[in-house]
Amino acid sequence: MLTPAQIVAELDRYIVGQDRAKRAVAIALRNRWRRQKLSPEMRDEVAPKNIIMIGPTGVGKTEVARRLAKLAQAPFIKVEASKYTEIGYVGRDVESMIRDLTELAVTMVKAEVMASVRERAEQMAEDRVLDLLLPRVSSLEEIGPEASRDSTREKLRTQLREGRLDDRMVELETQAPTAPMVEVLSGQGMEQMGIDIKEMLSNIMPSKTRRRRVRVSEARRLLVQEEGQKLVDMEEVVGQAVRRVEDSGIVFLDELDKIAGREGGHGPEVSRQGVQRDLLPIVEGSSVSTKYGVVRTDHILFIAAGAFHVAKPSDLIPELQGRFPIRVELDPLTRTDFVRILTEPRNALLRQYVELLATEGVSLTFTDDAVAAVAELAIRVNEGTENIGARRLYTIMEKLLEQISFDAPDLPGTEITIDAVYVHERLRDIVRDQDVSRYIL
Repeated sequence: MLTPAQIVAELDRYIVGQDRAKRAVAIALRNRWRRQKLSPEMRDEVAPKNIIMIGPTGVGKTEVARRLAKLAQAPFIKVEASKYTEIGYVGRDVESMIRDLTELAVTMVKAEVMASVRERAEQMAEDRVLDLLLPRVSSLEEIGPEASRDSTREKLRTQLREGRLDDRMVELETQAPTAPMVEVLSGQGMEQMGIDIKEMLSNIMPSKTRRRRVRVSEARRLLVQEEGQKLVDMEEVVGQAVRRVEDSGIVFLDELDKIAGREGGHGPEVSRQGVQRDLLPIVEGSSVSTKYGVVRTDHILFIAAGAFHVAKPSDLIPELQGRFPIRVELDPLTRTDFVRILTEPRNALLRQYVELLATEGVSLTFTDDAVAAVAELAIRVNEGTENIGARRLYTIMEKLLEQISFDAPDLPGTEITIDAVYVHERLRDIVRDQDVSRYIL
């Protein structure tokens, strides 16, 4: 398990700045590991320290949480608080985020188990392909010697592994499970009910088999998948996935500020305080029924985020505030930050464009003054219109390289250098026109 300093160093490879947020999530992640080292009695008493990240859009809130989950190899789901409605109204209930997280964890664990049994599945699939290429016929077996058959089979095995039989056609019998068409009107709890009814009917109705003529390469792929499914113990997968969700699951709750605020008018507000009250038991710790069994949310880490331009964290109901003890303010991005975002991270935007155009044989180079000009322009557009943070760099870069990207297929072997003069020439309309939103949406 990585130390907090190592976690911050890993996050630094992809995210510029925001040291306070990185430190907060690094400590939270390390505490998950520390909790697993405690005695069973103490382990149940240690609750996760949920985090609220406060900052304008485009400064890295979502990216911090997403990279953290990748580092932890933990089930992670990003949801928007604004899409949930109060109980009694049509829409998604807050418990559906835990069902989605459990579904994702089952898929993750199943993929890991499939990878561990892949070698055995490939061997079994290879034998089945050889059976298709050299079918057993009892009357011929009585006449022909077994040694001759075995030597032929081994020759075919060698050719199969070398790929010399990939284009040969074979007839393969595959199962096509019957998926009944069931429509369930959307409502509270109806979404999960519709899934359950479909699964129940598909289990009752018999699977259909159909014969297909496919290439050997495709047959091997299908049979590896089929044999892998047979080797996977789904009960063990589900049990492991539920444990992983309960012990290391992370829910990133975005747009929390959209449900902040107290009722000022008459009657209930479907997407505000009612949703907060419904969210409270999930964050506090409760049992959620899923199709894989009951999942407890006591030790799931919740990372909430919001711009909080209009509302404030103190506008949340007090009980919910108390469940997010760690508050982290993210800094607005500066011109220097924009230059670093363009050049430093492993997935730096300039590097992405250089690699994309290299596939067409175009060698793209950016001078330092060009990078500075792009950063300066992004800052000015953010100040003149809506401030969308680092996302502005995407719109600026697309506009800047629009013509080169369009002409690239006709320019193989060309070397192109982007300097400040080119940047100002391509984007001068944005600089001149006061209504920059016409050009940068």
